[in-house]
Amino acid sequence: MLKPPFRPIAQLLGKVRDRWPRPVRYALGISCSQALLAVPAIAAEQIYLNYSVLERAIPIEDLETYAREGTLSDDLRAYARYFSAEQLEAFQSSLLVEADLGVVPISQFLYTPQGEALLTELGKVIRTGARQPGFSAIRAAVILAAADDEGLTLLNVLKKFPTPAIRVDLRRSAQLAREVFDEINQTDAAIALLQNQAQLAIQNDPAAGEASIFDWVSLGAEGPYAWERIPLNPAIADFPADLYLPQIRQAAPIVVLSHGLGGDRTTLAYLARHLASHGFAVAVVEHPGSSAEQITNLLAGRANQVIAPEELVQRPLEIQTLLDSLERQAAADPLLAARLNFQQVGILGQSLGAYTTLAIAGAAINRPQLESSCPPSFDSLNVSLLLQCLALQLPAQTPDLADERIKAAIAINPLGSAIFGKAGYRQIEIPLMLVSGSSDTVTPALAEQIRPFTWLMKPQRYLLLMQGGTHFSTLDDAVEGEGAIPVPETVIGPDPALAKRYMQAISLAFFKTYLAGESAYRPFLTPAYVSLLSRNALPLSLVESLTPEQLAQVEQ
Repeated sequence: MLKPPFRPIAQLLGKVRDRWPRPVRYALGISCSQALLAVPAIAAEQIYLNYSVLERAIPIEDLETYAREGTLSDDLRAYARYFSAEQLEAFQSSLLVEADLGVVPISQFLYTPQGEALLTELGKVIRTGARQPGFSAIRAAVILAAADDEGLTLLNVLKKFPTPAIRVDLRRSAQLAREVFDEINQTDAAIALLQNQAQLAIQNDPAAGEASIFDWVSLGAEGPYAWERIPLNPAIADFPADLYLPQIRQAAPIVVLSHGLGGDRTTLAYLARHLASHGFAVAVVEHPGSSAEQITNLLAGRANQVIAPEELVQRPLEIQTLLDSLERQAAADPLLAARLNFQQVGILGQSLGAYTTLAIAGAAINRPQLESSCPPSFDSLNVSLLLQCLALQLPAQTPDLADERIKAAIAINPLGSAIFGKAGYRQIEIPLMLVSGSSDTVTPALAEQIRPFTWLMKPQRYLLLMQGGTHFSTLDDAVEGEGAIPVPETVIGPDPALAKRYMQAISLAFFKTYLAGESAYRPFLTPAYVSLLSRNALPLSLVESLTPEQLAQVEQ
């Protein structure tokens, strides 16, 4: 009787299993189990699975026996036949996997706007025994489990659920599974389209056979210039910032680096060192309202939200403030003025820093698009909308975030589909590169990079795709207890060292071309040269054009 809703759920689990690298698949398998069978019971003795007028119960005791002994009861066996052995094994393991989160951090997050948005959507699928939305019950169960000696496991959350029964809406679960499945299929088709477009460009490039891997090696290698790191004092900016200044005889083009949520000045420092060694002055900003310190304060109970909505305005303004302050100091210091070229300024940012990059490059906040995209639906797979939708809390009139000094930009794992939309992206009039990871579960490739790329109007535009890359592939290693929040190895993805070498080579070629005006570097920004840089562990594809019509054909 319950076969129909399980088919799309099983397909979804299989798709997720095949899509990501094994460590990431395992982590996501736990998340899917929590979302689909989901956050049940304290004194709850039964989980009721509802599909239309049909209803069937599974004793919580049967789940505990299965988790600890691997024995399927008759009730569980009736459902088990709809899942593969690997899916069942992942579910059994996930019941007892402990999340390394204390009661204070998890409580803080679940009371933030982002945490409450997730609870609201999850509560539509998981309800109390009285058929009320599970919002409050889920939050209570998770917090109680985190405070318990047994720890925050799915099984312990079941035991702590504060109603005698839990009801899971299988119709809604199946609908979500189908919608997520469609999204994954569309993303796979879009990625295949990009790869085909890149191959066609290589075939039609008469200079493709002249490319040399030795050129790429030199781009990724340390440059010829010595440099010094100068911490900028509060007289320059009232937030932490470093200036990497090369020892060259002419004024150096300037590149500003903007970290993502939970990062700091060390997050992209490897790029600062690399670009400085090749003759760029690099200003590395630390955004206090969304840095590692902000997240630490949130987890410690000293802050009540992930970021304030005002941070979406404050970040680009901090970049403007930094450039203004450097210009003032250069005007008072002829030696510094001779080393900085304020006519050629670029910016590179990752994640929330990539949003910052787009905003200061000219993309304007698009309130009508936000109103149509928010609040986000649970089936969108786009976690970044939880941050983008904060912009609706901003005043109707915001300061001008664009800066005419910015002449070129690279946005790695950007978010902007809702906060900028098509109209916002089309206001960008400088050379721009979007960098995407096919396995990015925070800012999904299709929604946040591939589709927005088709909205760009400037001819000098690039979309670089890392097949298998995640949201964290290009970040520098964080030392626990120092600086940026460390990222668990299970979600970093394959070969992050290779991803960082890619970004060193690509960012150098891009900024040499569009900031330093060295045309000899332009050939490196072609699909043929990028294919030489590509390695099997993390394949690369580059496209310079893609139309909405081409993308629409594979999204159907």
